[in-house]
Amino acid sequence: MKISEAARRSGLPSKTIRYYESIELIAPATRRDNGYRDYDPQHLQELSFLAHAREVGFNLEECRELLGLQRNSARQSAHAKGLVMEKIDQLDQRIEALRSMRERLHEMAARCRGDEGPECAILDDLGRADHE
Repeated sequence: MKISEAARRSGLPSKTIRYYESIELIAPATRRDNGYRDYDPQHLQELSFLAHAREVGFNLEECRELLGLQRNSARQSAHAKGLVMEKIDQLDQRIEALRSMRERLHEMAARCRGDEGPECAILDDLGRADHE
């Protein structure tokens, strides 16, 4: 199948598919006589796998590792679970950092009068050298 069909069926843009080939995340597609890429069902399966892995937050190196596990029939599911648990921990840390940022923003907004005057607690807080 051509790249446009592989893109449609996997949910990935053609540009992303070409990029995944260029960084050797997936095997390059065979080329037809006219130079067009020709993707087989294995390519499509791997592209769909990568699309799903990216949707849940795995970065490209993590996707490479997961895809390696997917390709390995002698794999151990404990390895995949470990990667997922690690990702959950990373997400929990990011969520906590975002909550902290949100709280600080609420505090700044509460201190600002938000009127027509030039005094602004938000700008004063952002301009302080002694950030907490």
